[in-house]
Amino acid sequence: MTEHSIQPNQEYDGRDLEVLADVPNYYNWIMETFRPYLGGNALEIGAGIGTFSKNLLPHVSRLDLLEPSQNLNAQLQDTFKNNPNVTVSDQSLENFLDRSSQLYDVIVMVNVLEHIEDDGAALQGLKQRLRPDGYLLLYVPALPFLYSRFDQIYGHFRRYTRHNLRQTLETAGFRIEGLHYMDVLSILPWYVLNTLGGQAKLNPSAVSLYDNIGVPATKFIEKLFPFPFGKNLIAVTQSQP
Repeated sequence: MTEHSIQPNQEYDGRDLEVLADVPNYYNWIMETFRPYLGGNALEIGAGIGTFSKNLLPHVSRLDLLEPSQNLNAQLQDTFKNNPNVTVSDQSLENFLDRSSQLYDVIVMVNVLEHIEDDGAALQGLKQRLRPDGYLLLYVPALPFLYSRFDQIYGHFRRYTRHNLRQTLETAGFRIEGLHYMDVLSILPWYVLNTLGGQAKLNPSAVSLYDNIGVPATKFIEKLFPFPFGKNLIAVTQSQP
């Protein structure tokens, strides 16, 4: 699975996001962790074409979407134009943190933090945009040895380990409520196809097959045997005073 665009004024064709628009099991898996912490006024950073935003919307009273890529932002505007509870912004994250005074109950970043060169500074800025005890919910790519041409092309500065993500979050002033690896079964195919093989595009048929078969199987296995590694990390964090 791949990532959203967050760079200012970037033109991003979004083809990988279109491939990922029809992976309900994948997004439901993430939502199982996020859902108990959603509510109130929420912000999603790097909203892409709004696929994950649609999953968030029923669980919050208001949703602000930040997407600097001009063509993706246009799609977001069109998708949510008739929803008075959604606001779409084309600001870069840097401009948003500099100019906004809005406080949120929850901030969500799905496959975004790895795009930010100074992730620690960004997290410190996001902490200032959260209400006391507000939640920051993260999903990021994991395991540095999996870094591939795919990661490079899509602007990833890093893949995380649980240790360095925890350290970065705690340094920025967040308390870790939950932090664990996910998606252990896709480590090997990612390593073979992407890291070793240099594949840089998503195969729609393979993505759909994995969503329908691989995701349910991996969820079942990981519930029985929690693994100390996985292709991704998911974090629930709370802003400390």
